[in-house]
Amino acid sequence: MAGIYIHIPFCKQACFYCDFHFSTSLKKKEDMISCLIKEIEIRKDELQNKTVETIYFGGGTPSVLSIEEINLLIDAVYKNHTVIKNPEITLEANPDDLSEEKIVELSKSSINRLSIGVQSFFEKDLKLMNRAHNASEAKKCLEIATQYFNNISLDLIYGIPDCTNNEWRENIQLALSFGIPHISSYALTVEEKTALDTLIKKGKIKNVDDEKAQEQFNILIDELNKAGFVHYELSNFSKEGYFSKNNSSYWLGKWYLGIGPSAHSFNGVQRSWNINNNSKYIKAIGQNKLPIKRETLTKKDAYNEYVMTGLRTIWGVSLDKIENDYGLKYRNYLEKQSQKYINQNLLILEKNTLKTTNKGKFLSDGIASDLFMVNLI
Repeated sequence: MAGIYIHIPFCKQACFYCDFHFSTSLKKKEDMISCLIKEIEIRKDELQNKTVETIYFGGGTPSVLSIEEINLLIDAVYKNHTVIKNPEITLEANPDDLSEEKIVELSKSSINRLSIGVQSFFEKDLKLMNRAHNASEAKKCLEIATQYFNNISLDLIYGIPDCTNNEWRENIQLALSFGIPHISSYALTVEEKTALDTLIKKGKIKNVDDEKAQEQFNILIDELNKAGFVHYELSNFSKEGYFSKNNSSYWLGKWYLGIGPSAHSFNGVQRSWNINNNSKYIKAIGQNKLPIKRETLTKKDAYNEYVMTGLRTIWGVSLDKIENDYGLKYRNYLEKQSQKYINQNLLILEKNTLKTTNKGKFLSDGIASDLFMVNLI
């Protein structure tokens, strides 16, 4: 089984915190759609006849596409790949794009999952992040979307300057009030060269408080646990039966094909990524060339990636898999390096599988980096 990710590199406006690849000009949208279709055709053999189980429209803001453009891209996937009977087809969307008319159109298409970028239900937070929607649009779109879609994921951001713990609880409870079965939640991070980074350096916005972010992460875990959600990956919470198949495929090491500028692909042994420039991407594809770079993972790279992704999930890191796939010295190294974190109750070893405890979850990326293999070959 494999997945296909399609990057739509357009947004109405730039969120201050975002460092993903996008353009706020839609002038090249038509050319881009043609090139995305052409790239799907050019790379049709890369999945080596694996069956596609997920199609994911990410960005950028895929909801800026018309239903006709979305259907053209889905049709191109079906023409060039074998797709399972009921694939998970997700569209990332912003509330301001989801009018009732658009939601009804989407519900009649092959799209069967929406990922809605709400981020916060508080006006001051949305303005601070320069989101294109307001709080009332967020609520209205969810009221309508839940009438037409069962499978909806909602994005929330914690650790926003001046967002109190009580306001954060209110954000979570508002999200739950719509009966949403999946919530993805991320700490506000300050990436270099973003508008947020500049505004903080100029003293116009308070800096992010890591301690407060950790408090709000713990509140998130508690509130969603009480609501019956499974914390199946560091940033993802879901009711049973609603895990994101697309995201889970990344963490479980499945193959995926990334279409569009800046999109990444993985075939089990090699990673590749497209150029993150719309004009250069369109020019190359127009000449039947792939503007792509590739790297083959060493055994050490593959081990490090498995440790990183495994510790973020409920599936953990299997010591038996480490030994079988990478060798006994890798297993011995991991057991030795992880012991101090087990002693600190940040990791737990259950049935030969290493997992983060609740206390260790927020620190999982840092812990993983300390378990990486640096010197062994």
